[in-house]
Amino acid sequence: MRVRAIRGAIQVSANTVAEIAAGVKELMPAILQANEIEIDDLISVIFTATPDLTADFPAASAREIGFGAVPLICASEIAVPGALERVIRVMVHANFASEDGEITHIYLKGATALRRDLAQ
Repeated sequence: MRVRAIRGAIQVSANTVAEIAAGVKELMPAILQANEIEIDDLISVIFTATPDLTADFPAASAREIGFGAVPLICASEIAVPGALERVIRVMVHANFASEDGEITHIYLKGATALRRDLAQ
C-alpha cells in the first residue's frame, strides 16, 4: 500500500446550503471513481472554501454521502484579491494498492480554470 494525495475543486453557483451540498456530492464521487478507490481506502479529507462560502460546511455534505467514518476538516481559503469565487477545494489522502497508481485530480465547472494542466 502507498499513501497518495488527490486534489480537486468545484465552483458552485451560490452561497447556499443546497449549492454547497450539490458541489460536494458531485466532486467527491468523481474523485473516487476517477481514481478507482473506495471510501474505505481514505485516510482523511481536507476541505477548503473561498471566504464567500459561509452557508454550510462542505464536510457536512460529505458525511451525508457515506464519509462519516473518514476524518474530515474544513478551512477557509486565503482571501486573495481577484481569486476565483465560490470554490470548494479538497485534498484527499488515500491508500492505493497499486505502487504505480496514476493519480487523477478532479477540477469541475469553473474550477477547471485553477489547474488547466490537470482539469478534465
